[in-house]
Amino acid sequence: MKTSQKGIDLIKEFESLHDGDLKKPGLQPKMDPVGIWTEGYGRAMRDDKGNFLKGVGNKAAAEKRATIFTETEAEEALRQDLQVYENIVAKKIKVSVNQNQFDALVSHTYNTGGSDGLFSLVNKKAGETEIRNWFTNKYITAGGKTLNGLIRRRKSEADLFFAK
Repeated sequence: MKTSQKGIDLIKEFESLHDGDLKKPGLQPKMDPVGIWTEGYGRAMRDDKGNFLKGVGNKAAAEKRATIFTETEAEEALRQDLQVYENIVAKKIKVSVNQNQFDALVSHTYNTGGSDGLFSLVNKKAGETEIRNWFTNKYITAGGKTLNGLIRRRKSEADLFFAK
């Protein structure tokens, strides 16, 4: 399966188009709530060793490594990146899911890297209450703080997962 436009729109809504410096032309890298430099629609930036670029001290490095400067480039990068997360979901989910469920799982995996706990609930065909509670109570913190944006995102993912 491939992520539908509905799934892409959900991811874009919560990732938002990152622009860390509105005074400079084009899109600029931006730090996420835990200090990781990102560009486009939440693409994490890495150093030469593959480690996340973190902290204000790496602003110049993030700007130097940036590859996404326009909304079109951000959209292309998101579609490329989604292939990785679509593959993770496809490998982890052993039961049939509909398009909305797939999209919700890809959105969650794009944001968190994936969760064996969630995949297990889906694979054992847990009930709506159990899956919805999992969605809305897990992965809602960053840097030890509960974030309203993550609470809203998890609710939206759960709502999409159970949409008819």
